Amino acid sequence: MGEDTQGEAIGNWFKVTIPYGRNYDKAWLMNSIQSHCSVSFTPVDFHYIRNQARFFVQDVKTASALKDISYKICDEDNRKISVFVNASAVPYSMQNKFTPEQMEQLKLTMSKRYDVSQQVLNLQKLRFDSDLVGHDIDMILNRRNCMFATLQIIERDFPELLSLNLQNNKLYQLDGLSDIIEKAPKVKILNLSKNELRTSTELDKLKGLKLEELWLEGNPLCSAFPDQSAYVSAIQDCFPKLLRLDGQDLSTATVIDLDAPKLIKPCKESYKGSEILKNLVLQFLQENSLCKYFKYSRNMKKLKDSNMRRQLLKHTKYHVDYLSVLPKTEHDFSCLMVDMWFQTVSTCFLPESGAEEWSLWPYS
Repeated sequence: MGEDTQGEAIGNWFKVTIPYGRNYDKAWLMNSIQSHCSVSFTPVDFHYIRNQARFFVQDVKTASALKDISYKICDEDNRKISVFVNASAVPYSMQNKFTPEQMEQLKLTMSKRYDVSQQVLNLQKLRFDSDLVGHDIDMILNRRNCMFATLQIIERDFPELLSLNLQNNKLYQLDGLSDIIEKAPKVKILNLSKNELRTSTELDKLKGLKLEELWLEGNPLCSAFPDQSAYVSAIQDCFPKLLRLDGQDLSTATVIDLDAPKLIKPCKESYKGSEILKNLVLQFLQENSLCKYFKYSRNMKKLKDSNMRRQLLKHTKYHVDYLSVLPKTEHDFSCLMVDMWFQTVSTCFLPESGAEEWSLWPYS
């Protein structure tokens, strides 16, 4: 792998850091930064370090414009997002870029592993491919420059890719692979089995993919959950449209497409009863001793009598004791179900299932 001598790797580099950037969706974060920045730019080597999001730019003007947007972007909780910009050495991925000859050899190797009819790319054990080893190309996909080169070729030469197999590549982090969301958005099947992924938080970096099938077996993270249901639930949180996990069909869940337009009609008051009926219902409640409950209501928001407030406030064990002084109901609430109701000024009809077949409460 040769040193990069191209002009794009020469000049002043700046490191851009967003504290707590891991809490935000990458696409949303970068779109927000781009829309607020007065200068159009291309981020280099976007990745996460602990809770921070980080990328690089190679232009003093861009760096200055990015400094100006600090605290001008707000998240959905109205928290302001800070952006720190500092001078930096040339990013690792730019220092160790593949030469054009190496990129061509990598492309040929990947083409041999691509099934055009199925739109499947098999990159398992890529580092040990004889064609790459024979040309002294060390493809360690944990290195951002290696993953960056791989995704570049996928974007340019396999834009219709549906299935990607990265099995057995000793992957322990997915920072570099996060760019697949932009470079291969059509991928529906991803095989990450038999790697070294230890926590499901690594999968958060791929949340933008609309995966339908995912393979993770053989990774340490699979044994980090108390049971299979917890494992499945955590993975489905990352990929809500997932249908198969480790070769097993998942139970079909109702998926709400957040991208679909919503039409919510305003609420309207559909019925307003008469004052006469209101008074009749109130009379019914009073005659059936429900006022006993209202009298001792502990709704402190509505209670205005200060003496009553002190009397009704209960402490420690008196919370339980207080239940015994309430009037006892003679109804079995579990057997009551109001199906419909009909009212006129003279009659309120409440059919119910339970102790009695129906109740008719006439007023004249």
